Amino acid sequence: MYIRITGKLLAVSLSALSIAAGTALAVYSSAHPALNTENDIQANETDIKWVDFNVSYEALKDAMDTDISSYGTSQHYNWIDILSYLAAKNGNDFSNYSDKDISALTDRLKSGESIAEITENMKYYNYYHDAFTAILGEFIGEYSVQIPDEDILVWEKRYGLKVFCPIAKNYGFEHYDDFANARTYGYSRLHTGHDLFGSIGTPVVAIESGVVECAGWNQYGGWRIGIRSFDKKRYYYYAHLRKDHPYTALIKEGAVIKAGDVIGYLGMTGYSTQENVNNINVPHLHMGIQLIFDESQKDGPNEIWVDCYNLAKLLQNNCCEVYKNEDTGEYVRKHDFYEASLEETENASD
Repeated sequence: MYIRITGKLLAVSLSALSIAAGTALAVYSSAHPALNTENDIQANETDIKWVDFNVSYEALKDAMDTDISSYGTSQHYNWIDILSYLAAKNGNDFSNYSDKDISALTDRLKSGESIAEITENMKYYNYYHDAFTAILGEFIGEYSVQIPDEDILVWEKRYGLKVFCPIAKNYGFEHYDDFANARTYGYSRLHTGHDLFGSIGTPVVAIESGVVECAGWNQYGGWRIGIRSFDKKRYYYYAHLRKDHPYTALIKEGAVIKAGDVIGYLGMTGYSTQENVNNINVPHLHMGIQLIFDESQKDGPNEIWVDCYNLAKLLQNNCCEVYKNEDTGEYVRKHDFYEASLEETENASD
């Protein structure tokens, strides 16, 4: 068994943890003095050191559709509850997933059982729920968007996927599951993100609303942007942005960014200590999502990065349309977007 920690593989004896392979989603901190049996491991999200996000696209999409279609009805199904149940039931193995698995669960809920009753004896349900909430907790919810109505734009309230594909609508890209692939520039390490291959200058949009924590040059990521979600659990990393003009005017440290805002342009910068250098072989956006349960995990030996391949596929269900502002030369979103967390953030800063 291996625990991946900041690009290095740390071998851990199965007997020491007494956890069956594929069963444990998260590895917990050595702050707990004894981790010798399954019963010693408690669901405390601040102790999570690694998350294996193995949920298939099909399971993500079906759980999302079940949540959205049931919203506002007498029986609303929460997609994180569904996915956590499936992970606990199948040992975090989604290779044999079927939509019948969700139907069986919703049938039990319809009959009057609660999710707490159904999962009461599932030892790792809380582990999965903590981790999946950290990853997906703000992906679905209420929001408002401007839509055209004859000659004007009007606000329409909606419930659904309120995060966006990082590549703007109508711009093509290719990708494959490259998480933990080897990288050698600077030092031998593992790839802790997901690459979306496209054309230089393709508009890059913010996946989720949040606050810009960093923007500038990094020898590994080139021109890059780091945006922290409002709940502070997710740090979005966008790297290898375009040479000479990597960002839009929205980007400055401390700025509040809306999901779907154009934040920069795809490029191939990086792998150089000198700024503004194209040393990446193929143009692409490096998309990374870091989970932060405790601020000590932000930088250091306990960083937690998520395999974003299936998340990127899910995000393609919500692409933001953009257009070029001829006055500024920048690309901007076509329709405005609003969610309650934006107002909460603005009020907190007053």
